Amino acid sequence: MCVGISNAGIPTHKTGKGKEQEGMQVSRGLTLAEVAMPDARAPSHCVAQQQGMSYTHAQWVCAVQAWCGAFRLLPGAEVGLYFDDPFEFSAALWGAWHAGKTPVLASDLQPQHVAHLQSTVSACAGLLPHAVQPLTGAPSGQEVLQPLSLHTAQVVLFTSGSTGAPERITKQLAQLDAEVHALEAAFGACMSGAGVQVLATVSQQHIYGLLFRILWPLSAGRMLGTVFARYTEELVQHLKTTPQAALVSSPAMLSRLPEHWDWSLYATRLCAVYSSGGPLSAEASAHTLAVLGHSPNEVFGSSETGGIAWRRRVEHGDTWQPLPGVEVQLQADGCLAVRSAHLQDPHQWWTTADRAQATSQGNSFVLQGRVDRIVKIAEKRISLTAIEQTLHSHEWVQQAKAVVLEQHADAARIGMVVELSATGWQALQQQGRRAVGHALRMQLEPSVERVALPRHWRYVTRLPMNAQSKITQQSLLTLFNPLMPTAQWLQRSATEALARMHIDANLRVLEGHFPKAVLVPGVAQLHWVVSLGAEAFGIAPQFTRAEVLKFQQPILPGDTVEMRLQWHADKHCLQFALNSARGAHASGRLLQGACA
Repeated sequence: MCVGISNAGIPTHKTGKGKEQEGMQVSRGLTLAEVAMPDARAPSHCVAQQQGMSYTHAQWVCAVQAWCGAFRLLPGAEVGLYFDDPFEFSAALWGAWHAGKTPVLASDLQPQHVAHLQSTVSACAGLLPHAVQPLTGAPSGQEVLQPLSLHTAQVVLFTSGSTGAPERITKQLAQLDAEVHALEAAFGACMSGAGVQVLATVSQQHIYGLLFRILWPLSAGRMLGTVFARYTEELVQHLKTTPQAALVSSPAMLSRLPEHWDWSLYATRLCAVYSSGGPLSAEASAHTLAVLGHSPNEVFGSSETGGIAWRRRVEHGDTWQPLPGVEVQLQADGCLAVRSAHLQDPHQWWTTADRAQATSQGNSFVLQGRVDRIVKIAEKRISLTAIEQTLHSHEWVQQAKAVVLEQHADAARIGMVVELSATGWQALQQQGRRAVGHALRMQLEPSVERVALPRHWRYVTRLPMNAQSKITQQSLLTLFNPLMPTAQWLQRSATEALARMHIDANLRVLEGHFPKAVLVPGVAQLHWVVSLGAEAFGIAPQFTRAEVLKFQQPILPGDTVEMRLQWHADKHCLQFALNSARGAHASGRLLQGACA
């Protein structure tokens, strides 16, 4: 029997339609279909503030009309969009809808992803190649805008999925409209102050940033989330100049807010903190509360389901509350199922891959982890989930992820990627890799078949996450057939870091670049600098140019190289030098620049 849970505290056994959402009604502001109407807001209503300039509703509508005019001239049904500027992005988004086009939001500017996008759309706009421009010089109001159809207008986004390859997802405007009104009902009271500015560390090109920075503010009559911080230094600078802000961030950013900084002055400017896109640990939530003075509003959901539930740990602990308008129920196998207008079919139940347990209140639930991942190892059924959970109970382990390695045709092997705790790193330094690996295998032996005991271990400071705070299988597998060697951190601070790397002959970067000489190519060395710089300083791994590059002598298999990094936040500059016992190998600096 399926037992349902509604956010009004009423079990949703099938007894007719019932009285859903009695405790919390979904707020109705402007629909997304009508926000671009000239008379939807007062002409002087402030839509955005950026770089000291204010932009009114009338100016925004003119920008929508200009983009609409440009898109109407194009053949085809889909247009690709990628913008840094939220004002222009939102105008182009509504311009595409009003022109009868389907906007396709590029997930990033990676060349392979951009090339694939260009092959599927009729035109691109923003920072994408061969971008069309809005019509200029046309009389104001030449494009007459009519209310959109919530069920015809749609947008295409990409989510990383579990494999790391972008997966295409189509959302009707009706789904997005239902979600922004649910957010307003749940969190509108936190955002009621005059002039609240959304300060974001997440991109508007993905569903979380799209909702919180663009769609929800426009529907509710607040300012667009034009303030963006790639790293903590920028976050502090924005908080200094923003009288009242709501921080829309990710678990990755919140978990690494520096404790040694004095946040007390800036935290008073915050009215709320939001976290989504991935699980926020209890430790990271408590850390955010201690540093910023706010327990984050965590939103649980996915690109496919939309928002499902929310919690604030200081009040709810591990318990999730369904969002207004959302019904959830537990399937016979313990999996959580959801039904809401955030789904393409609001009447059908969608079963997630998350296990859950109902609470005694009947209107909330506690997540119990993902559905068991069962694999075959030497003809035996092995639960990777169980292995991870067993390791997690060891005091040396913060988190653990298991992957199946198929490097040998005769038999698959299990590899473990372990994010060590502070005591775990201490044990690794004092006892060595062999002793730590042996101790963790002993932890597994009572409950794991001998053939399934992990043979390969990788210890990391943080599990690898993509820009959406997702851990993908591809990122885990790369650690076992790496493009770069494992780095041992010798020194780390907010501005300087020193890492030591042994160059193993099995590194993939050594394969085939120079047939007559096995060495590390210069482009691979720059990739190492970018990757370790991002890990050490929490900066975005995107740079626009390189300066004073020098490659003095090749890095060869067997070398032990030390990489020294210096981060100059005021100049957006990462300076590096690679040296070994044989002398200097490479040096230079990478700059993010204004367009990074």
